[in-house]
Amino acid sequence: MRRVQLYDTTLRDGAQAEDVSFTLEDKVRIAELGMHYIEGGWPGSNPRDEEFFRAVKRLGLRHAKVAAFGSTRRAGVRAADDHNLALCLRAETPVVTIVGKTWDLHVRDDLRIPLEENLEVIRDSIAYLKTHTDEVIFDAEHFFDGLAANRDYALACLRAAADAGVDLVCLCDTRGGSVPAGVGAGVDAARAVLGTTPLAIHCHNDCELAVANSIEAIDHGCVQVQGTINGFGERCGNANLVSVIPVLQLKRGYDCLSAAQLRKLAEVSHFVYELANLEPNKRQPFVGQSAFAHKGGLHVAAVQKNPETYEHIDPAVIGNTQRVLVSDLSGRSNLLYKAAEFGLDLESNAPAVKALLGELKDLEAKGYAYEGAEASFELLMQKALDGDRVRYFRLIGFRVIDEKRNETETPIAEATIMLEGPDGQIEHTAAQGNGPVHALDQALRKALGKFYPEVEQVRLHDYKVRVLGSAEGTAAAVRVLIESGDEHDHWGTVGVSHNVIEASWQALADSMDYKLYKVRRGAARGRAADTRRG
Repeated sequence: MRRVQLYDTTLRDGAQAEDVSFTLEDKVRIAELGMHYIEGGWPGSNPRDEEFFRAVKRLGLRHAKVAAFGSTRRAGVRAADDHNLALCLRAETPVVTIVGKTWDLHVRDDLRIPLEENLEVIRDSIAYLKTHTDEVIFDAEHFFDGLAANRDYALACLRAAADAGVDLVCLCDTRGGSVPAGVGAGVDAARAVLGTTPLAIHCHNDCELAVANSIEAIDHGCVQVQGTINGFGERCGNANLVSVIPVLQLKRGYDCLSAAQLRKLAEVSHFVYELANLEPNKRQPFVGQSAFAHKGGLHVAAVQKNPETYEHIDPAVIGNTQRVLVSDLSGRSNLLYKAAEFGLDLESNAPAVKALLGELKDLEAKGYAYEGAEASFELLMQKALDGDRVRYFRLIGFRVIDEKRNETETPIAEATIMLEGPDGQIEHTAAQGNGPVHALDQALRKALGKFYPEVEQVRLHDYKVRVLGSAEGTAAAVRVLIESGDEHDHWGTVGVSHNVIEASWQALADSMDYKLYKVRRGAARGRAADTRRG
């Protein structure tokens, strides 16, 4: 099994993506994730990158080599006198990666120097760095475009790097316009002139082929793949290591990570999304929430018998899980799967299954959606079994006031609520909030807290409103999805109404009911376990 090195440039190339920014603390945490090479940034480009190199040195990483990134020396300046090369060495990293031009168009129109002088720039820069650091990587910028435009010159640039003693040459598809066949041919051409000098691949995703191009390059002999976590990067991004790694290891048989590291791949992906303050792509291959989600009844029936029928790998291998969704497309198999997941016995209750299927289709026709509201669905399922709605309180009434006195004043929101709790106890209370929904949420918590102190543990994590049937404009129905959680769990609930406050109330009430239901279900299972042990 051939070993493939993983070179992670999330902290440099990934941070150049629109809407992505990492703090120093973020960069240090990403550096600890376990890739073979970590490109820390461009020393001297900003104070944060300089501080990162000092901070990462104190970590004493054993699993990864840290690389400082820079460019070849300026024309007309000796490498020994070049400020950028000096900054790379000052970072005191075991690896220095420098980028240089290999496309004659860039040499003429960007550097504006003779082609031969650029070859000397490459040789001089690498030779100088080799006398002062352990390992030097040369990023052959725009190599595939350069090869297409002037084959002899692009290959001459690679030879100049090899002659200067470079440790590895990375072939870069900098514009992201190459296709796999062209990448494979380009790697073959580079291998023919470089002999034993190792090759790497660095692809951008402008044609959505960065992963495919990277795999092709490895198949043609590259020993290292450069990319970023989740494909973050300039323009359309870089090769997504989260996809490249499982394809190389699980589909092509290369050795990239240990089995234990591979099982953390989904966790690492979500962690980097969190640090970047971006919503994870639920449809991202391998690690996305929908990557192993099944909705159609035929699919669910099949995966229950044998997951291989619709899953190309075992999701647990990369830290993901199989999911079954419920919707108006659901069949009996979906419901039985979800019931087993929730620990409910629907298998022996055919009338409950039939009633639940009918109610589910009716509710979804009205706009309810349970794919992101599994707590509401579990309560619905419990109702089908017991014949009654799980509810730990009864609403007597609520009123919400949202008042704005003039154009410049911030609106004031206040909610009053009256509930009947256990044993017929009545609680009537009020609360203010940043808006009407927040005020209603605060009033509900305040009232329920008198009966059920555990509701204080519930936190609202996300609140989404979607207009249903936009042709009706402001008179349209809306669907509200709420994500709540406590110290142990997260759950989603849903409400639908033409009135956004009413839809929000339905979702809020389900959220609190689910918390109370969950606590009591756990207590009941604990008592049952104690009885069995006794």
